[in-house]
Amino acid sequence: MHVLISKLKGVLVSVLPITVLVLLIHFTLTPMDLPLLIRFIIGSILVIIGLTSFFIGVDIGITPLGNLTGSSLAKSNKLWLVLIGGVILGFFISIAEPGLMVLAGQVDMVTSGAISSTTILVVVSVGMAVMIALGFLRIFYNIPLYKILLVTYIFIFGLALFTSSEFLAISFDASGATTGILAVPFILALSTGISKLKKDSKASENDSFGLVAMASSGAIIAVMLLDILSPVTKYAEDMSLDIVKESSIWGPFINGFGANLFESVISLFPLLIIFLVLNAIAFKLKKRDFRQMATGFIFTFIGLFFFLSGVNGGFMEIGATIGAELASWDNKTYVVIIAFIVGVVTILAEPAVYVLTKQIEDVTVGYVKKIAVLVPLALGVGLAVMLSVIRIVTPNIQLWHYLLPGYIIALALMFFVPKLFVGIAFDAGGVATGPMTATFILAFVQGAANAFEGANLLTDGFGMIAMVAMMPIITLQILGLIFEIISKKKGIKKAHE
Repeated sequence: MHVLISKLKGVLVSVLPITVLVLLIHFTLTPMDLPLLIRFIIGSILVIIGLTSFFIGVDIGITPLGNLTGSSLAKSNKLWLVLIGGVILGFFISIAEPGLMVLAGQVDMVTSGAISSTTILVVVSVGMAVMIALGFLRIFYNIPLYKILLVTYIFIFGLALFTSSEFLAISFDASGATTGILAVPFILALSTGISKLKKDSKASENDSFGLVAMASSGAIIAVMLLDILSPVTKYAEDMSLDIVKESSIWGPFINGFGANLFESVISLFPLLIIFLVLNAIAFKLKKRDFRQMATGFIFTFIGLFFFLSGVNGGFMEIGATIGAELASWDNKTYVVIIAFIVGVVTILAEPAVYVLTKQIEDVTVGYVKKIAVLVPLALGVGLAVMLSVIRIVTPNIQLWHYLLPGYIIALALMFFVPKLFVGIAFDAGGVATGPMTATFILAFVQGAANAFEGANLLTDGFGMIAMVAMMPIITLQILGLIFEIISKKKGIKKAHE
């Protein structure tokens, strides 16, 4: 009961700011239809129930599975087995990620099937799988993370020169969407499980972060290669987003029941099979431990279903409506300011963010407090969403105008920041872009792009997730510099500097 109350309190603190913000917008700036508002409130309740159940399930099911799997792969001392395991796990974790499912569906819908959701899911999952395997290699051979990331992003920006503007936005968005509510806790636990086997505690601490960053970069490379190697396709410039006004309060929840149930099953089924197979051949858990982890999967499934029901039944529709209404005003200041506020409060509702911040506090033995990571993370994401909306209302600004200087700064900071913070920052870039970002904020930005005359829905409606993924990399590395300066002034030498 204590665990339930603790999780519920945390979720309420996360979700209520979004609910309050939407209600304030309704009563001040853009009054909305009553059925839409009621659906949003119902959706908020479902999200609260879902996240509470999900977090309990992650703690007793998903995270232990990641730790056990990482330890078992490393203990085998067979490099080929570790690499194969990394590819298989990476593929199924990615293809089951709800945030990526939402993005793939949006791409399919906006392009009228020219870029199918299945294509995005498979291509991104392959890219993520390959990079997770390379991440295992990095840990085994003690290759510094910043060197791998530097080479990877130089390669990415080389590919960007040959990538179309449509796929440029989608590729960076896919990188963020693939590391969300399900993938992040598993990957972090997997990474920790492998790195803990090292005799060098400092190396182990540094290597427990960075695998999420490498996994997300694989998604970028895969989608860019898909564009470069595919026949050139001309997409319509007058694409529009249909925002259907539903008069029924319960209609979207009832109609989406089957799809949400199916997505929840698909998300967890591969991990459940992996758990059962590995338990039979490697873990050999006692009955009590097995039942506990199995119970964790049940809680995770229930939580995921309620969460998807909430965001699909209320969050996406109201996000698109608010974005469209504000962008249609003559004064664009309001939509820019609301975009910043939406970014700040939505990141507080991202489940994976709390998994990462807790992991950071645990690994650093309290040296880096959760709140110290959460505040700059929220401000960075708020700025990212604001810049994305500014790009929509200012047609001359393109996505690469943000990404190129942003990643140059991020990569340059790696040479001055304590190495632990490099992994933390790049991982945070992935976890900041979970299902709440891929639903509420994505819908908000696409609604704005759809309503603003002169904006292109395909090029301007995507790219926001890419911005949200980039900003935490910069802000948290700056945080690392600040911690280093403070510790030196106090005359304290930290092991992770």
